[in-house]
Amino acid sequence: MTVTLITGGSSGIGRATARLLLGKGHRVVVTGRDEARLKAVEQELGVTTAHGDAADFTAVQAAVETALGAYGRLDNVVANAGFATHDTLDTGDPERWREMVLTNVLGPTLLVKAALAPLRAARGRIVLLGSVAGVKNTPGNVYSITKWAVTALAENTRMLLTGDGVGVTLVAPGRVDTPFWDGPVQGPALSDEDVAATIAWVLAQPPGVDVNTVLVRPIGQVV
Repeated sequence: MTVTLITGGSSGIGRATARLLLGKGHRVVVTGRDEARLKAVEQELGVTTAHGDAADFTAVQAAVETALGAYGRLDNVVANAGFATHDTLDTGDPERWREMVLTNVLGPTLLVKAALAPLRAARGRIVLLGSVAGVKNTPGNVYSITKWAVTALAENTRMLLTGDGVGVTLVAPGRVDTPFWDGPVQGPALSDEDVAATIAWVLAQPPGVDVNTVLVRPIGQVV
């Protein structure tokens, strides 16, 4: 039995990943802040759910405990929760940045901390959802700043845990056609299922193999 916890699993990439992993035999726990959407994905997919904010350590700890209580173990965590304010240092509202920084940077950091003990016991895997924006800068992009932090978190965590047999992977997608955008996606785009397949491939690597960074763009995306 393989147990995987996915934050932000009630829509987009998280939901697609939950669906795909269930089909591969995983037991899946998903978290989310929107209770109605979380209930809908629970009913649709039959996953275990844990309501809460990814940037709230008490809620993150409770989600880990939900997985352990339901299945007795935790093999993988996927830090997927995140969003963008779609603005710049020049034009943006600093109050909107606060929630984005907490969700995108503090959130995955809290998940790593909360899951350390069971992942060490299982010699499991951590997948952190980064972005092409976390390896390539664009002028004044505040979202990019948060994803550069996730890129650093991935390597920092890998160095901490590789001696314990825990794999750590940064999955950094390019443009993805999901509710992440304020409107219709412009230009070539991956689907959320494409990114989910990448995450599933990472989690399916054999013991002893640690794929550290996967950068995946749609064909046609130049930057």
